[in-house]
Amino acid sequence: MEYRFLGRSGFKVPALGFGAGTFGGRGPLFGAWGSTGAAEAKRLVDLCLDAGANLFDTADVYSDGASEEILGAALKGRRERAILSTKLTLRAGDGPNDVGASRHHLVRGVERALKRLGTDWIDLLQLHHFDAMTPVEDVMRTLDELVRAGKVRYLGASNFAGWQLMKSQRAAAERGWTRFVANQTYYSLVGRDYEWELMPLGLDQGIGAVVWSPLGWGRLTGKLRRGRPLPAGSRLHDTAQFAPPVDEERLYRVVDALDAVAAETGRSVPQVAINWLLRRPTVATVLIGARNEAQLLDNLGAAGWALSAGQVARLDAASAVMPPYPYYPYWNGMFAERNPPPVPAVLPAPAGDAA
Repeated sequence: MEYRFLGRSGFKVPALGFGAGTFGGRGPLFGAWGSTGAAEAKRLVDLCLDAGANLFDTADVYSDGASEEILGAALKGRRERAILSTKLTLRAGDGPNDVGASRHHLVRGVERALKRLGTDWIDLLQLHHFDAMTPVEDVMRTLDELVRAGKVRYLGASNFAGWQLMKSQRAAAERGWTRFVANQTYYSLVGRDYEWELMPLGLDQGIGAVVWSPLGWGRLTGKLRRGRPLPAGSRLHDTAQFAPPVDEERLYRVVDALDAVAAETGRSVPQVAINWLLRRPTVATVLIGARNEAQLLDNLGAAGWALSAGQVARLDAASAVMPPYPYYPYWNGMFAERNPPPVPAVLPAPAGDAA
């Protein structure tokens, strides 16, 4: 397994990590992801550790805490071999303070997560979303105190807009507090919005991407085909309402390109889709999910090889979309002399005259 620096932290993480959102199976959303129990979870964790994919990501809201409990039990006796990542701020109870990034919720949330995970420290604590009701100075001070207390080692954000992430970084930097080194973000061949603002921000601020849903919310598993209905057992039947929207023609254009590259390389469609992500700037680790051993072994096969430059270019072209203003002048080359994009731009021509 390849290990990469997590932003500018000096800390290395595996190129592939494991998302434990399928552990537990409770709730309307997270229950639809999967219902992996303790015995199967231990087997999946064993396979990940053997492959060197030793970063495990969860959250307090995944199956109402059951994901953390099951993951902690699966790692019992070998905590030192694992990198544990969890998230807070989504509503995790019925009380008025069981949500957000207040000092009350963050401190109590960390204590509860430590107990469920059966550990003394969290390697990477991430805020699940921005809290506009709590001053960023209070949030970053509380997070810094948790780091100084030894309960947390590194900090990350998730689902932040660029200005929210930068505002938080600035507040911490001005006061000498611990800053974010990770951004857990949605990024896939059918969801490239991350590239427009968050990727350049990550390069500037030394923030590594922890990629979730690399298969586009299940659309790039190889089961979806042009003109063919979804298989009866597909989880997209249950989760489609929560998935980021994708234009249908673009989706099938990407699927067609993936099929062609998979045939050339002898790899599966998911392996090609994940390998494409591993070539992108700022990507520190890609979280793979699996409801069973076969899925996990296939996804683990995404590492240890590389697409050719030509194959990457074809996937880039198939998945290209014009960014909204003010990003498109940067990405179509108009401002490239002083603002080169992080990755080569392959975009459709902008409609109308440029200003």
